Amino acid sequence: MGGVNAAGLDAVTIDAYGTLLTIFDPFPQLEELLPGRNRTDIERAFYAEADFYRAHSHTGRDDSSLLTLRENCTRVFNDTLGSSLSPEEYLGALEFEPLPDVRVALDRLRAHGLTLAVVGNWDWSLHLRLDESGLAPFFAAVVAVANKPSPEGILRAIEQLDVEPSRVLHVGDEPADEEAARAAGVHFAAAPLSEAVASIV
Repeated sequence: MGGVNAAGLDAVTIDAYGTLLTIFDPFPQLEELLPGRNRTDIERAFYAEADFYRAHSHTGRDDSSLLTLRENCTRVFNDTLGSSLSPEEYLGALEFEPLPDVRVALDRLRAHGLTLAVVGNWDWSLHLRLDESGLAPFFAAVVAVANKPSPEGILRAIEQLDVEPSRVLHVGDEPADEEAARAAGVHFAAAPLSEAVASIV
């Protein structure tokens, strides 16, 4: 980032998965649900589902479409493993938690007087994940279906926050985040969030 001056910013938009949140190790619980199954096979099915989710998360835009997405994700897991978990069983094993030092970094951003938003390539339930993790109170806006590297999610957040793009910093952990930030006309800093925040002077 090269040291963005806090006086030149009004807001920070932050990627969700990999920047704010990470998944708590799901494999012990999946092994309990699938006795006798090989851990390597469970992991292979999980990562196949994760790839499917990344490609289709944008389809989960409301309660109905989110239900369909979750059913399809569970089907991918089951088809890969040859299992028969229900969506409730499979998704119940997926818990998310804040990455280390995230709360401290968010407190520092707010101490700079900055307004914060989440812009994630996630499904509609992102706001629920933020609630569960205790991070929701930090954010004035949550844009879940961001479609990065398209800038549309960042631009939607900017509109909701009513700020100028040139006075916004986006923090993310993937090339898609940087591409989206450049296309939206905002500053960019790479995760981890704590290091990005430390670069604000």
